[in-house]
Amino acid sequence: MRYAYAITGALLLGGTAIAVTTSSNVGAQVAQNEGLTAAAPAGAPASLADMVEKLQPAVVNISTKQRVQVQNPFAGTPFGELFGQGQGGQPQTRQAQSLGSGFIISADGYIVTNNHVVSAGAEGASVEQITVTLTNKEEYTAKLVGRDAATDIAVLKIEPKKALPFVKFGDSTKARVGDWVVAIGNPFALSGTVTAGIISAVHRGTGGTYDKFIQTDASINQGNSGGPMFDMRGNVIGINSQILSPSGGNVGIGFAIPSEQAAPIVDTLRKGQSIKRGYLGVQISPLGEDMADSLGLAKNSGEFIQGVEPGKGADKAGIKAGDVIVSVAGQEVTADQNLSSIVANQPIGSRVPITLIRNGQRMTVNAVVGERPSEDELNSFAQQQGDEDFSQQPQNPGKATDQALGISAIPLTPSIIRQLGVSADTRGIVITAVDGSTDAGAKGLRRGDVIITANNRPVASQADLDAQVKAVAGQGRNAILLQVLRRGQPAIFLPVRLRDK
Repeated sequence: MRYAYAITGALLLGGTAIAVTTSSNVGAQVAQNEGLTAAAPAGAPASLADMVEKLQPAVVNISTKQRVQVQNPFAGTPFGELFGQGQGGQPQTRQAQSLGSGFIISADGYIVTNNHVVSAGAEGASVEQITVTLTNKEEYTAKLVGRDAATDIAVLKIEPKKALPFVKFGDSTKARVGDWVVAIGNPFALSGTVTAGIISAVHRGTGGTYDKFIQTDASINQGNSGGPMFDMRGNVIGINSQILSPSGGNVGIGFAIPSEQAAPIVDTLRKGQSIKRGYLGVQISPLGEDMADSLGLAKNSGEFIQGVEPGKGADKAGIKAGDVIVSVAGQEVTADQNLSSIVANQPIGSRVPITLIRNGQRMTVNAVVGERPSEDELNSFAQQQGDEDFSQQPQNPGKATDQALGISAIPLTPSIIRQLGVSADTRGIVITAVDGSTDAGAKGLRRGDVIITANNRPVASQADLDAQVKAVAGQGRNAILLQVLRRGQPAIFLPVRLRDK
């Protein structure tokens, strides 16, 4: 113990000596962080300040003044006036505002933003005024030059007092996952906010027809919409458009419209022209796992044709329901590059080769691209349907169908055809019951649906369906492709998984 104590004492004495020596040089001490420099991550600049200083003046705040009609639930009652009922029971109006971002693309005041930033935010609302605020706090009333709701892009114009700083589009086709990007905007009305991150993914879809988003982990929040995403050269490679968030705030998943898609649309809108897109006249569905399994094809390589619109380009080229289109004009149809976006970019009136698979055979046809109708016209293509009430018939489900699909069906008769309201020449079997625990039940098959074909073979009886179920199972496939007709809708193809034995 003495030995240990002696050592400790020596250390204490030494420490004291050091302390005394240090205290005699207090004036020589420096702050811990003085003179420090940190190496930047590989591929990133040591600071973004110089670049941001040049870019920020071209980013603007965009706000709208809206008028919203408010319906009084007590209108026409003695309590109506207590809740602001207008004279004569007319609905009252109130003002609302929206905030977003944008960026200047020309010295004379053309500005790009998202369509939803300058659109009415609620049913019954109308936009009365669009205001653009520059970084120097100058405000201008903006004119809406044009908009494209399908890609969520809008172009505005202001009349500045002098030439404005502006930015230009870059080439997003060269952007790679892992590249550094910078976003500038006005999240939560905090103007001039700068965030940085990397590209997390490209050609990301979120459910829209023309989605080809750049995904980033750079912080993007409400109010960033319409603002620019810059590469490290200061070029705009994206328009910040969406966030994925359960809370409404940043969780590291933001989406930007790539410049390769946005720039041509902006140029067209700036000229005062409307956006025109190519159209074949087909109803499509993705070639997901079940659909691909039912056809014996690889998933996500091509898109399945559910229906063909009479008289349009696809119909005239001989494309049929049940075909799988795998390429258009030499461009492969994939999950990242869907059929709609490829066709939309084809010149209207051009004749393009289309490669498809029909009954397992690869073939090529040529189709003339038409002009895509308005969204209202397209929406009228599908109609609402209701449950049918036809007389109950004796059921004698086939063993294979009942065990594998959980479906009971009976042959069509003239009486049932009249009750279902389908064409008199329809041939098939009508479903009388569906086991809700099966894939058929999960995918919405129900009593009154008519099965027209199975495995691309006509079905006129329960025995026909049984035979095709056995054939598919014998080939080692786990799903069968059914063509189903429901009143008020075109027949669709539906892949249904066989029930585990």
